[in-house]
Amino acid sequence: MLLLSGFGAILLLSGQAQAQSESSAQPLVSARWLDAQLKAKAVVLVDASMPHQHAAGRIPGAVLASVFGQIGFDQSLAQVQRRIQAMGISPGQTVVVYDEGASWMAARLFHDLHIHGVPLGNLRLLDGGLHAWKAFGGEVAKGPSAAPATGTFVVTQRLSDTRAALADVFAASGNQKSFALIDALEPESYFGAAGLFDRLGHIPGAKNWPVADFFDPVTKRFKTRSEIERMANRIGIQPEQTAVVYCGGGGAAAVPNFALRYVLGKSEVKLYNESLREWLADSRELPIATYPDAQRLRTGAWLQGWNSPMLRMVGYAQMNLIDLRPKAEFDKDHIPHAINLPVVVFRDHLQQNPQRPEQLQAVLAAAGIQPAHRMLLISDAGLTPDAALAAALLERAGAAQVSLLTESTEDWAFAGRALANPSASPARAMPAASFAAGAGLRFMQLAQVKPGDVVVNFGKQAADSVAAASGQIHLPYTALLDAKGAVKPAKALWAALSKAGVPRYARLIATADDPGEAAVGYFVLKLMGFADVQPALLPAS
Repeated sequence: MLLLSGFGAILLLSGQAQAQSESSAQPLVSARWLDAQLKAKAVVLVDASMPHQHAAGRIPGAVLASVFGQIGFDQSLAQVQRRIQAMGISPGQTVVVYDEGASWMAARLFHDLHIHGVPLGNLRLLDGGLHAWKAFGGEVAKGPSAAPATGTFVVTQRLSDTRAALADVFAASGNQKSFALIDALEPESYFGAAGLFDRLGHIPGAKNWPVADFFDPVTKRFKTRSEIERMANRIGIQPEQTAVVYCGGGGAAAVPNFALRYVLGKSEVKLYNESLREWLADSRELPIATYPDAQRLRTGAWLQGWNSPMLRMVGYAQMNLIDLRPKAEFDKDHIPHAINLPVVVFRDHLQQNPQRPEQLQAVLAAAGIQPAHRMLLISDAGLTPDAALAAALLERAGAAQVSLLTESTEDWAFAGRALANPSASPARAMPAASFAAGAGLRFMQLAQVKPGDVVVNFGKQAADSVAAASGQIHLPYTALLDAKGAVKPAKALWAALSKAGVPRYARLIATADDPGEAAVGYFVLKLMGFADVQPALLPAS
């Protein structure tokens, strides 16, 4: 057990439980199991689908209990009890819920029944729903079902610790070390291409884990425990984090909630029932984001506020402002408090000392760069290969956070903001900093690619050097930028990544013949929330 980490221990325990009967080993049951239980009249079968779906085709003996209007978090316990009893449920009975398959409705009803007192040992969900029942060859009835005899189940309490309130979402958004905030909506909504509300995007800090990704597209059944665990790891959900799941109105969020809580056995999971409908209706106009790691891009307005002499003097603006332009241009004028480190410094370092980040650390320390402070890069041409390479090298040197200013020095001046020059405003000497050895991002060579890794070549032309790499995808870095070199909107980036076939749940290796072009790809993948990305920027040995 000690050799396993995270959810792996849960998988071992579930593997041991497979020796038991299907009904006691897991919340998901097969159509074959259900058929045997129905013949023995040993279960109460509840259809969570919409009324028109139920009437169009249902499993004989199923009771309609559409999640819409049936059980609500804000209903009284007496109201919930009447609804549960109307399903024909009495104490001690095994209850099986289902829907059309690959939907969120059964998962939500399963959760609602559990938090209102139905024991997990008595709850099951038909894996694959009506689709799996038909594939098994089960009989299908049409028309409305008869009302069952009223049950006697008594609701005495509601498990409140399974529900997230707005304050919990605030905490999860701002503390990504302790929380994993999960958006269950489709990527088009998450990245701001579509949506139901007036503002498009997601709650800042959220990871996208859409409903469709939990189901096999053919069988409509949930993916395996190991596959769900793998997806969770790939998007950066850690076992020690409290998961907070949301969607548009509390429905779709039931699927990741079910997978984490009831399939993987993760206890610290909260469902934000009000979801975006409450977040976006709040009178304070709470923020909404489209880039998952939006802090990688900073505007001039943001910098003007945080770059003020007062904030710097009192230590609130802990920021290294690094101007990547040639020295001659920097000496003419520059944004106040900037330090000039031309891109040639970074290019030369990678060419001359590809395996020795400590050499660059010495240069940065001598310039007064503080490793614990944010690195904000100024590149007058947008996210160029040189700027992206500088960002990656700073991460390798141990920088905690690297961002790119979205405006040029000229744009800064056109906005009426002040510029400085060395003669009028001499640079203040900064003490040499101490960089921790081996603390930053690790680069790799293509020879280190492992089975299952997916190589994404961001070069303008597909490189021969990666032609033999397994899973190679070619996506020119220029497809990620507009004509001025600015990063495209998140919805356009998602469209480009999706069209190219970049997978969501694999370790990605960003490469190109030119390391700067590979670095652009790495920067954008991280901006877009891909948690497991490795830049292959080192030459072959």
